[in-house]
Amino acid sequence: MRVLSLTHPDRIRAFLETDRSWAAYALGDLDPDFYKLTEWYAAATGDDLATLAMLYRGFDPPILFTLGEAAGLDRILAEAIEATRVSLSIQATHLASIERYYRLEEHWPMWRMTLAAGDFQPAQGNCVRLTLEDAGQLQRLYRLGGGDAFAPSQIESGVFFGIRQMGELIAVAGTHLVSQAQSVAAIGNVMTHPTRRGQGYATIATSAVCVELLSRGIRTIVLNVSQANPPAIHVYEKLGFIKYVSFYEGIAISR
Repeated sequence: MRVLSLTHPDRIRAFLETDRSWAAYALGDLDPDFYKLTEWYAAATGDDLATLAMLYRGFDPPILFTLGEAAGLDRILAEAIEATRVSLSIQATHLASIERYYRLEEHWPMWRMTLAAGDFQPAQGNCVRLTLEDAGQLQRLYRLGGGDAFAPSQIESGVFFGIRQMGELIAVAGTHLVSQAQSVAAIGNVMTHPTRRGQGYATIATSAVCVELLSRGIRTIVLNVSQANPPAIHVYEKLGFIKYVSFYEGIAISR
């Protein structure tokens, strides 16, 4: 098995397409604005790819995404990955390989959940589409404890809906990525004001985001949720999301 540095998006895409639901974020990173921030490595037998690893350097530490055979990942980590500290996005089957080369500073068990159009159960309620003018209110809400990796630029490039009371934003749902070219979207940045929780607002806002994404014909809609957050999991299951795969997020430091 040999290790390759991949530079052709079509070859990368073909391998990612073998598991679209797990590779949704990585597929979105093939869009030009994100692709320039990525490094792609593969382990191959002959012309056939067995394992893929991607470093996304748009964040510090960079995100390490993996897909494929564990044996191939060992080779990639030994020969190609040059990052002393990484943010993990890995399936459980790759954890042992990671631990041979990295020390886990912290890690969290997560669910990747997916939504099929035929399973969607929309929630009824009043929601408004948010624009860049709402960035200030969004940031104030997220400062109360939410907005994972949120940046105002995501409002224009993605889909955000919110609920207001007395002019104040009390609940929001949005996206981490939307790629029409790859037909993938990842829902995120879902939050309700701490004093307004338990009233179904997150369900309504998330539903509105799903309606918009499905109306665009997006084939693969995913989200990540902590396995230690049953209330959020319940919200997503009510809308028709299903648990697709268990995986880990976390921070790891090179040995």
